Amino acid sequence: MIAFVSGPVAALAPDAAVVEVGGIGMSLQCTPNTLSTLRIGQQTKLAASLVVREDSLTLYGFADDDEKQTFELLQTASGVGPRLAQAMLAVHSPDALRRAVSTGDEKSLTAVPGIGKKGAQKLLLELKDRLGEPLGTGGPAIGTAVTSGWREQLHAALIGLGYATREADEAVDAVAPQAEAEGTPQVGRLLKAALQTLNRTR
Repeated sequence: MIAFVSGPVAALAPDAAVVEVGGIGMSLQCTPNTLSTLRIGQQTKLAASLVVREDSLTLYGFADDDEKQTFELLQTASGVGPRLAQAMLAVHSPDALRRAVSTGDEKSLTAVPGIGKKGAQKLLLELKDRLGEPLGTGGPAIGTAVTSGWREQLHAALIGLGYATREADEAVDAVAPQAEAEGTPQVGRLLKAALQTLNRTR
């Protein structure tokens, strides 16, 4: 119904962006990677997917059509709703997910909050013929570099994924040396590292 949303960014929240379209503010739920590319007042164009429920209409925004299509394909698996699909894209790029599914990489899927060992095995079976082969080569493409505010973005992303404030604080501190070593920290890569430290402590 709504293929994309284009206009100036009016507001940003930890898990959403408001884009002004013809004088109307459209709120789109977005992953940390997508949010890290947006700036208030700048023009943007986000691919969009409208999820209709009995009691709500929710618009999800994506950096590109590949992310949007992956989001919609993930939901064809039983037990995967929009929130879990978005959590999967918060941790992995579309190509990294395709690579995980095509190689049967159960560990990559269990790095996503809400997916356990059995759930990962089930998803690998269900998605094998749906996601297709990885498009790129080499390592997973993770996120856009952000030069400032990575702590706030990472902390907000972890809270958005359901972790407690204390857990988010500890995870941010744990990946700080990696962020400083990178010079231009990438929120997606740091989120993945933070989730690994949280999984080890649970």
